[in-house]
Parts: sequence; C-alpha cells; structure tokens
Amino acid sequence: MPLLGLGTFRLQGEEAVRLSLDAALGNGYHLVDTAAVYGNEAAIRHALSELLPCHGLARGDIFLTSKLSPRDHGEESAERACLRSLKELGCDYLDLYLIHWPGTQGRPQEDEGNREQRQQSWRTLEKLHSAGKLRAIGVSNYTIRHLEDLLAGCRVPPAVLQVEFHPELAQSELLDFCRRKGIHLQAYSSLGTGQLVGRPEVVKVAKRQGRLPAQVLLRWALQQGVSVIPKSASTSRVAENCQLWTWDLSQVDMEELSALDCGKRYCWDPSNVA
Repeated sequence: MPLLGLGTFRLQGEEAVRLSLDAALGNGYHLVDTAAVYGNEAAIRHALSELLPCHGLARGDIFLTSKLSPRDHGEESAERACLRSLKELGCDYLDLYLIHWPGTQGRPQEDEGNREQRQQSWRTLEKLHSAGKLRAIGVSNYTIRHLEDLLAGCRVPPAVLQVEFHPELAQSELLDFCRRKGIHLQAYSSLGTGQLVGRPEVVKVAKRQGRLPAQVLLRWALQQGVSVIPKSASTSRVAENCQLWTWDLSQVDMEELSALDCGKRYCWDPSNVA
C-alpha cells in the first residue's frame, strides 16, 4: 500500500473529482481513498477510466480503498453495500475495504447491538476477502477496545486502521498497539481540517525546514510509519502535498510537534460506541 494517497472526503462533482485525480496521478499518487458515504464513487470511476490511459497507467497500478457505510452494518447489508461499491467504482476487486465506523447508523452509541452488527459485517468482509473481491480488509475509527474485541474473534485480522491522527491527536497508545499487532495505521485529517497549518509551532518548524506547514504535518506522520491521505480540490496543493520524500524532520522538530498533543479531535469521537 502506498504511504501517500489522495483523500476524497467532500470532493464532489465530476469536474472537481477529475481535476484532483488528474493532478494526483500526474504527481505520482497511486492510492485513492473513498467511501460509500462520500457519494463520489461513480465520479471516481468515470475519472479513472478517462485518466489512467492518459498517464500510462492501468487499474493494477492504482490502490483503491472504499468503506462500508454505518447504515450498512450487518451480514447481508454489508455484502450488498460492498458489491454496490465495486459496481460504482467499476472494479472486480478493491485493494482495501474498511468498516467506516464501529457503530450502526440510527442505533444509540451505547447500544450493545453495535458490537454484534460490526461483528456480522466483519464476517462478511472476511468472506469477500476469501473470494478475492477484497484484497485486504480493515477498519476506521476503531479504538483499542474495538480492536481487541475484533481480534479476539476474527479469522482475518485487520490489515489497516484509519483514524484521525495529527500532532494534537498523536494517539501514541493506539499507534503502539497497532505496531504490536501488525496493523498498519493510516491517518486522516492530518492537517486538523486545515486548522493546524496556522499553528505558530507548526509554522516555526516549517520555516526552519524551508517547507510548507502542510508538508511538515504530513512528514510528521510518515516518519512514524503512518501513511497519509490528504485531500485537496486545489491542483497546486495536491502537487505540494506529495513533496515529502527527499527530506526529514529533525528529532527536535518531531518533539516540538509531538508536544502539541492534547487529545483534540476535529472530526468524530468513537470512544463511546459500545
């Protein structure tokens, strides 16, 4: 799995998707991350069918990730949803398919039924993995408690955990747990929904490095072995976000950024999902 990918959350409209993907493919991105709830799987299919030949690429050169919607938990619902995503994306297989959220839409977070629903969903993902429809399976927004519950009863362990991860939410305990269990951690919202690029501490490190704040935040994750999927509708920012490989943050840089950790979430908190 590539360490850098294009996130597509809130990337809407055929033209916006095409422009962003064109910039990504032109700058060497080979991973595209989407989800059923993003509502853009068909637009991604249309864009890739047009753009892959233009960039001298084929389906096998692209790592495609999609996710099970919280409304589709359960054995039969999960299978229908996964096959629908495959159809929307125009694929015979997905490289990675994630359970998007540990709870079921419409069910109270504290309801113990959430646990049974996600277990059923995981069994379905295991079946589709065995059938070759899903090359790898994983989860998103799971806590250590959710992961322990999954690992206690699964046949196929999750390959990937995708969570909010940035200097203000460093999740060191979760990262250590994943390393011990052989689960790859992938970050979303690496820029704190854009709020972190203006933090004085981040700007200071960026100036010291001669880099952009966004690049510094992405590099901070990469140096911990965490992959990143920044989203941008701006073609110039898509290009800037991939300039991450010929330089390193110093130990001082890493420590200054990690010192920002305060447990702040800019997105969703799964902690109270039973």
